Amino acid sequence: MSRFQSLSDAQWSLIEPMLPKPTGSPGRRFSDARSMVEGIIYRHRCGIAWRDLPEVFGPWQTVWTWHHRLAAEGVWDTIVSALIAQADAEGLVDWSVSVDSTIARAHQHATNTTRLTGAGSNYTIPAVEPPDHGIGRSRGGLSTKIHQLVDGNGLPLVTLITPGQAGDSPMLLPLLEQLRVKRDNGRPRTRPDAIRGDRAYSSRAIRSHLRGRGIKAVIPEPRDQQGHRRRRGSHGGRPVGLDVTDYRNRNVIERRFCHTKQWRGLATRYDKHTIVYRAAVLIHAAVAWARALSGTP
Repeated sequence: MSRFQSLSDAQWSLIEPMLPKPTGSPGRRFSDARSMVEGIIYRHRCGIAWRDLPEVFGPWQTVWTWHHRLAAEGVWDTIVSALIAQADAEGLVDWSVSVDSTIARAHQHATNTTRLTGAGSNYTIPAVEPPDHGIGRSRGGLSTKIHQLVDGNGLPLVTLITPGQAGDSPMLLPLLEQLRVKRDNGRPRTRPDAIRGDRAYSSRAIRSHLRGRGIKAVIPEPRDQQGHRRRRGSHGGRPVGLDVTDYRNRNVIERRFCHTKQWRGLATRYDKHTIVYRAAVLIHAAVAWARALSGTP
């Protein structure tokens, strides 16, 4: 396999049918979809400027335009959803899911745009560009945050982007709202068996929501919440149960973020638009699901 090629033929065969055909005159060089996708992957894997994209992928403007169009149309959301549905039909999805987030520093090339903070939604859904472009200021400077739900094998189910200073706990319910895996027979599956999360996701509202939906909460209780509950006596409620053995499996999401940040263009955000950056994260997820479905290492 060439160093300019990341997808195997088996992986590409799963993704290709769901991609739109690039425009261009018949027989035009670099007009095939595989060159476009491989160019997008190469750029984010190496973290280079679009202008530095090797000529083997064709004009960099064509690759960038195609990437932006697919991101705006939500094509990668459709592809990832279809791959997850296929994996679920084959019994490859572990429905004991984990939730967490990771910070990506925003390069100055991603921040030279107007950011109207405080307006609109604080999380990104397909084809919607937030007013602040998903960039905020945290202790480490300008940054963005990737929130994900992953299955028990560490494969991404839902991906949302927020500014770097956004909290983790408020994002759990939006992540669960986006979880929707289609099935051939019956309704789409929207309820996992269990949610594994760290102490940041421990709150009475979250535990009540999970309990109401019959979802097992594998979330430890912080010491301050334990003390507050004890001080309230019988009004504080029962102690929170924790399956310690199951909680150890939460490390799958940490490993997923390690894999994600192997792409230098995801570890550091260079893209101005959130939908474009999120699309790159979804491409990484699509590659992971295609690898699992094709059985390639």
